Amino acid sequence: MAQDSGGLSSDYQFWIWKLSVWGQASTLETQQDICRHIHQFQEFLRQICEALREMDSSTVTERFPIIGQLLAKTCWNPFILAYDESQKIIICCLRHLIIKEPQNSGELKLNSWTRGLLSHILSAFRFDVREVGLFTQSLGYTSADYYPHLLKNVVLSLVSELRENCVNGFNTQRRKKISLPKSAIVCLWLRHLPSLEKATLHLFEKLIFGERNFLRRIECFVKDSLLPEAACHPAIFRIVDEMFRYALLGTSGAPEVLATIQVFTLCFIEALKKENNQLKFTLKTYFPYASPSLAMVLIQHPKDIPQGLWHQTLKRISEMLRKVVEDQTPGSSRGPFESWFLFIHFGGWAEMVAEQLLMSEAEPPEDLLWLLAFSYSPCDGSQQRAQTMEEVKVVLGYLMKLFRSPTLSARDLQAAAGESQGGDPRPPACRRLIRHLLLNFLLWAPGGHTVAWEVISLMAQTDEMTQEIINFLDQTLYRWDHLCLEAPASRKLARELLPELLARVKHRPAGPVAATQPGLTGATG
Repeated sequence: MAQDSGGLSSDYQFWIWKLSVWGQASTLETQQDICRHIHQFQEFLRQICEALREMDSSTVTERFPIIGQLLAKTCWNPFILAYDESQKIIICCLRHLIIKEPQNSGELKLNSWTRGLLSHILSAFRFDVREVGLFTQSLGYTSADYYPHLLKNVVLSLVSELRENCVNGFNTQRRKKISLPKSAIVCLWLRHLPSLEKATLHLFEKLIFGERNFLRRIECFVKDSLLPEAACHPAIFRIVDEMFRYALLGTSGAPEVLATIQVFTLCFIEALKKENNQLKFTLKTYFPYASPSLAMVLIQHPKDIPQGLWHQTLKRISEMLRKVVEDQTPGSSRGPFESWFLFIHFGGWAEMVAEQLLMSEAEPPEDLLWLLAFSYSPCDGSQQRAQTMEEVKVVLGYLMKLFRSPTLSARDLQAAAGESQGGDPRPPACRRLIRHLLLNFLLWAPGGHTVAWEVISLMAQTDEMTQEIINFLDQTLYRWDHLCLEAPASRKLARELLPELLARVKHRPAGPVAATQPGLTGATG
């Protein structure tokens, strides 16, 4: 027998509070807490369902005035819905809320709201035909044709593979790979979290332990994984993004992981635009720890903004990021890493700063100097970042004097970069930043083309340094392609340098990811 409604009402406040704390289960702590309480919560929902079953639907809101708030918070928590039993109980509760013969606008509004929640669950998860039949009639929908299409697809895939085996000879070492429709895969990932985690880890394995990958190849891997399209659903995006976060921290900012995050984000935004010109979910749903106004600026692709406004947009990004980073309480759980993690998703902006500083003939603005220093070493304190900004300003001053010079020498550029025979005393992240300034100078300065190979040969004294320069050139060409940027001479030089550098490392194994971003040391997620 169901518990009386007075007793149930006394439990409301506790579970409403819990659901508010859990939010959309975006952190490991909330997910663990849900696991600890899920059986108690399911039992509470069962009692609610029994109470609703015995009541007239038109009087439900009188007896349980905040039932809608509780069920809505439950329906939008993907971690709760990941449990099959939770789905069934919630559907049962929602079915009993539908008023069969609504008498006024309030009851019509309640029915519409309830159908909306049921539609949300239907679009995210699939159930047995018997279960679907319990409420499709009350929604006014026809029976789903999902299962016949899925079965047909599986059979066709099997027939295709069997034919191929008959032609080529049966190979027991080959996988019997079954091709499922995208909708089926997304539903599987939403309902069974381990399968989503496995798909993401499989992508990591292909990128990290395979042969060296250029960004075009990484883009193919990312799109083939279906993860960007599936990530249009915020629950999937948040889980994949969390895995990126831990991969980034675990490798101290390995360039392979950074590149994958940026390519994934680019593909994800393309998928969002393809699916619907207007966002179905707010940006806050995808980036919960970010300022909405900052996320709105970053998600714009630079090619959609006039080139003359890029400098201004970067200054705006810097102002917003700086305010967030410098206003944070020292030792806070999020810290500057969260702001940096958001920023590096959008490589089109993150990699443009050094280029814009070099192309400007004016005094380097402090906003862009700060943004450049922050992007290379996010966890520096304000004093260390100020020192990096000063170092960069000095180097930029030298390079700007040389920019229009008709004749350059490798010695001139070494001196401009502040290198000496006794070694460079600057922190590793600062040295890397200045190397990238120098590489940008070689690509853009008219006189830089004549000494480019000599300078790069002096820089590429180790395998690690050679690979860093290869990554830089590939990333730059990839970005220019996406910007549709016209720079014939610079493109030609970058494309000529790449094969020369690749020849130096082509016989050496890539190996696992190494920690090459010292600026992340000590960062917390």
